[in-house]
Amino acid sequence: MSLSKDVSVEVFAADFAWGASTAAYQVEGRSACGAWDLDGRGPSIWDIFSHTKGRVFEDQNGDVACNSYRLWDEDLRCIQHLGLTHYRFSFSWSRLLPDGTTNYVNPKGVAYYNKVINDLTGKAITPMVTLNHFDLPQALEHRGGWKSPEIVDVFDSYARFCFKTFGDRVKFWITLNEPQIYAKLGYEDGLFAPGVKEKGSALYLVGHNMLRAHARVWHSYHAHFRHLQRGKVSIALNSDWAMPSDPGCPEDVAAAQRYMDFSLGWFACPVFCTGDYPESMRSRIEARNLELDFVDGQRLPKFSEDEPTVLGTADFFALNYYTSRKVKQASPRPGELSFAADQGAERTTDPSWPICGVSWLAVFPEGLRKLLSYIKETCNNPAIYITENGFAQMGPVELEDLDRCQFYRDTLQEVSKAIRDDGVNVKGYFAWSLLDNFEWTHGFSVRFGLFHVDFSRDERSRTVYRSGREYAAVVARHRGHTKFSKD
Repeated sequence: MSLSKDVSVEVFAADFAWGASTAAYQVEGRSACGAWDLDGRGPSIWDIFSHTKGRVFEDQNGDVACNSYRLWDEDLRCIQHLGLTHYRFSFSWSRLLPDGTTNYVNPKGVAYYNKVINDLTGKAITPMVTLNHFDLPQALEHRGGWKSPEIVDVFDSYARFCFKTFGDRVKFWITLNEPQIYAKLGYEDGLFAPGVKEKGSALYLVGHNMLRAHARVWHSYHAHFRHLQRGKVSIALNSDWAMPSDPGCPEDVAAAQRYMDFSLGWFACPVFCTGDYPESMRSRIEARNLELDFVDGQRLPKFSEDEPTVLGTADFFALNYYTSRKVKQASPRPGELSFAADQGAERTTDPSWPICGVSWLAVFPEGLRKLLSYIKETCNNPAIYITENGFAQMGPVELEDLDRCQFYRDTLQEVSKAIRDDGVNVKGYFAWSLLDNFEWTHGFSVRFGLFHVDFSRDERSRTVYRSGREYAAVVARHRGHTKFSKD
């Protein structure tokens, strides 16, 4: 059965956003020739990180990636081929502001993004722009990066520049992508740029500053731009869905809830629920501070009453979902200082869930429906855009990617059930990703694209996967259905 015929498109509202997503470092390349000193782009932390031997699969990097900086017209054709109503992409902060500040604006970077935005809006495709998707300018990392309190002012200045320059045409803004992943993998595990390993401490400071920066930017937009530009601003939060390994075990039930609190709740609770971190997160860290002889509040900072409130600083809920977990109680080793010890939850996967591409990605579309309902109930029933969701391939390229077709079929059915049966206000779905791209530490070994990219050739040719054709058919069928229903 084809994806387009198996999805109940009538469940989705007429203005439902059908999209795909990318991120600057993963697709653009440095410049037309991949060199530092051409077209004015400054280095980002991922340029430096990926050029450090042993960090990325086969020491690959994003110097050229999909070469979307030069091949944007090809990307636009891919977007049109799918019939998308929306396209989510990110700005390269250091392409626009090479040192991260507005002291110098790179005109070629401005021209590039003006072309992208104008081309999209000219084709009636709505852009959704992420201001920072992991690739902080290296110049700011030298000044302390997201550990430094001054990053809040710098990020706000960058955001205001973007609103002023592009906001007449961009109506959907994402401030930051997956702050939980950035903080944990970048500052706890050291697996992502900038590669810091400061267990149990730096990630909370980084997450705090990211929340402060996001809130400042939302308030800036609300005060100075919203009345003219009529746009919306949010922050993209990632989350697994967590279930207790043994539903009859109270310790596992509590551990599964802690897992949710320390992942989704870490950022969703301050923005959507209470203005502060989840109670279980704060109380557990404070209790462990006593065990470890830390001063109360030293690891998990407190929000200052002198700053704009974090609560309510999102005009919609932007959700990235990939997988689910079974969770059981875990006890830290004596004296252990780490995020895992604070969380006290051991994650596993159900052996019945197929693994796609990478070891961490167990396929469980039902988890997305459960997570959507959880967000509805715990975050005051927000409008939700699923801003990332996808299925990975590894090994030989399979253009007839039947497993991925089945994944999208099952996933969209679960989304439709969440809307129809659970009353969740889902407003859009964005597949990750439009293109096979540079998948961070996996390099080019993992492929999520609706279009295959031939990285062995300079022209980086794009070829649609079967899943791309079938996704396009769903979009076309929905748009035809809504047109018919209006007549």
